[in-house]
Amino acid sequence: MDIDLAKLNFSFTSKPLLIGGKAMDYYGLRKSGADIDLVVSRQDHKGLIEKYPDNVKDIYGDIGVCEFGFEIWNQICTFDYDYLKAGANEEEDILIISLEKLLFLKAIAMNIPKNLKDLELIVDLILKKAYNKDW
Repeated sequence: MDIDLAKLNFSFTSKPLLIGGKAMDYYGLRKSGADIDLVVSRQDHKGLIEKYPDNVKDIYGDIGVCEFGFEIWNQICTFDYDYLKAGANEEEDILIISLEKLLFLKAIAMNIPKNLKDLELIVDLILKKAYNKDW
């Protein structure tokens, strides 16, 4: 997984958690888009807001720092880093959200057609793994 966090010129205290399209790509479900969605610890999020105060957006209380193709969030629909990182796959510089937590995030946003399609892809992969066969 080639994600260049060095562009941010920021020292994370905890490994960022990869979510969204790049996580879908990690699991071989679909190709990702251009942006990289991350959820980070409160401490790291505070530091990123201080570093990039002109690149902050608020979506219903989810606060994102958007810089260099990254969207770095404090939470997704009130579910924070500590909750979402449970069961994550650990890579060298980042954590990859677990398939189950990715399923959860897609389910809470399934009113968006792209997320509904992603939800179907994740369920299909989970069933393939459970029964060790294609449907």
